[in-house]
Amino acid sequence: MSSKLWTITDLADYLGVPVNTLYQWRTKGYGPQGRRIGKYVRYRPEDVETWVAQQGEC
Repeated sequence: MSSKLWTITDLADYLGVPVNTLYQWRTKGYGPQGRRIGKYVRYRPEDVETWVAQQGEC
């Protein structure tokens, strides 16, 4: 694996949104796909970038 998994704080910093917004999105099934690793949620940077790119599509 070439890239480090992101924490929810890393994702919040990258997207420029509050952590609580990400938690709300997650409960609604919105936002980039996160993976549960034990009790933690982690994000693959490539999944985040794909999700961001899809936001501009109709």
